[in-house]
Amino acid sequence: MKPLLDITTRLPKPALFGMIHVRALPGTPFNTDSIEKICEVAVAEAETFQLSGFDGLVIENMHDRPYLKGAVGPEIVAGMTRVACEIKRRVGASFPVGVQILAGANTEALSVAYVSGCEFIRAEGCIFGHVADEGWIEACAGNLLRERARLGAGRIRIWTDIQKKHSAHAVTADLELEDWVHGAEFFGIDGVIVTGSATGKAASKEEVIRAKAAGRLPVIVGSGLTAENAADYIHADAWIVGSSIKYDGFWENPLDPDRLRAIVEARKDLIKV
Repeated sequence: MKPLLDITTRLPKPALFGMIHVRALPGTPFNTDSIEKICEVAVAEAETFQLSGFDGLVIENMHDRPYLKGAVGPEIVAGMTRVACEIKRRVGASFPVGVQILAGANTEALSVAYVSGCEFIRAEGCIFGHVADEGWIEACAGNLLRERARLGAGRIRIWTDIQKKHSAHAVTADLELEDWVHGAEFFGIDGVIVTGSATGKAASKEEVIRAKAAGRLPVIVGSGLTAENAADYIHADAWIVGSSIKYDGFWENPLDPDRLRAIVEARKDLIKV
């Protein structure tokens, strides 16, 4: 059996990842910036995360709303590749960077990570279908892992959301959280992400504990984590923090230095325990 996720194993637990919400890319409805400006802002945030004591980061095209479903155009792939390459050049090879391309454009995210030297992707819909804002999201693990094999990109880890936020799961209501973890493990996914119901909404402490107990996969908390509730997620292998470290805790705002310091200190205090 292949080794389990090798990103978090060399980092403090829980590892702390910052989310970079890349500004709206060319060709999307809310784009107002040149690709040069988009990269400048993203790189500045990456440096801030690194200097603040984060262990890694994730880049996501959050501002590209409303999102396409399951695939994006070549301009988005090109834009995200340029952003990822410039960030990796600045933060260095030893600082892990992940890629997510909304909505569910997972093979595109894999390609961006492969070309830019990023270490992992955050993928939607790897196991079990669900209804998202964009419509029905089909499970994609079979195609995604075959594409990883075709590229020879086995070094790139795949983290997937389970019972994903911004989605309805009535069609899989007969499945327990443990079934999602077992499915991800069986299909060869490298880590599972537990979230709340929407961006900025806290994940369930109990669900994180259940996910850890359900299998051998690393468990990542993917939404709603703050300095105030950080202790609830001590059992997780990693945290992805985005909204709560912005001014007023709103994802569209710039990074707030005080909130950054608070989350870093909260994690530091937990590691000491």
